[in-house]
Amino acid sequence: MTALLTLATLAATAYQYAFATRPEGQQSWTGSSVKTAATAALAAYGLATGAPGLITLGLALGALGDFALSRPGKTAFLAGMGAFAGGHLAYALAFWQRGAELGGPAFGPGQIAALALLALLLISTEFWLAPRTGALRWPVRGYGLGIGAMAMTVILLPANGGDTILGLGAALFLLSDTLLALRLFVVTAPMRQRALSLAIWPSYWLGQSLILIGAVLYWDFPKG
Repeated sequence: MTALLTLATLAATAYQYAFATRPEGQQSWTGSSVKTAATAALAAYGLATGAPGLITLGLALGALGDFALSRPGKTAFLAGMGAFAGGHLAYALAFWQRGAELGGPAFGPGQIAALALLALLLISTEFWLAPRTGALRWPVRGYGLGIGAMAMTVILLPANGGDTILGLGAALFLLSDTLLALRLFVVTAPMRQRALSLAIWPSYWLGQSLILIGAVLYWDFPKG
């Protein structure tokens, strides 16, 4: 099992240093393979260790999305978006089911504030993102709803072991998608695009890793 985590970490590090600044759809086959391996190894680790099935599915769909987004063409881009949207929905369903097992959604002041901030972020995309997406406007909107559902279900999780790690993982995933949207559709200056590229991959991969770790803890701990 340690070998899978080592492979995932080495692949993620190699991708960051050798390939992360290349735009989506312009990766070499080596870059695509390294990128995919970094998340696929996490999914394999989840499968091998008995992690929650929907979490493992979400990671597997993330690996598929990583590969598709690295390949050229609109079809590959849409396939990648679809895979990631499916991964977010798998996570959302997993969190909702586990939360229900632990007594239902939590609606404290912190959760309400976080939900309000999430709603503001999603609504704001209609002003700074949607007008710039052209023919991809509706797919991008649909994707936003998918990651919004994932973030919402994490926010509403009852307190339990691993919930802080899960929340951090989901926040990093949301951050990576926001940075990616800025780079793809908003920012045009090459140096700023490069800076965004260097921030996207670590926030994404660490987010996925923390979701896996947090989920294992959250499912294994008894309530309380």
